[in-house]
Amino acid sequence: MHIYNRTRQTTLATAARRAQSYKTRLLGLMFQNHLPEGEALLLEPESSIHTFFMRFPIDVLYLDKSYSVLRADPAMPPNRIGPLVTRGCHAVLELPPGTIAATQTEVGDQLSLVSEA
Repeated sequence: MHIYNRTRQTTLATAARRAQSYKTRLLGLMFQNHLPEGEALLLEPESSIHTFFMRFPIDVLYLDKSYSVLRADPAMPPNRIGPLVTRGCHAVLELPPGTIAATQTEVGDQLSLVSEA
């Protein structure tokens, strides 16, 4: 799946995957060595994350049901608990560190998800 920032006209990920079951959302990126550039993990539904058992920082975007950015947390370090974003949060997007800055993604930006055929 491709993830685009329609507001900034930038690409956030070209190889994103969804984590929709309890197990895939719980495991997330734990125990992986890194998240390659261009990849991402969309946890849906979700409103909070942790980075326990992770070996690298990640950029985190909290999204509403229309994939508008509610909160952006760049370079969240391992072994942390992220904020619980209760007001309107539907999904959390985990990205390689530096993606938020490189794409100039900000709160209010509208993202678009395009599945590969």
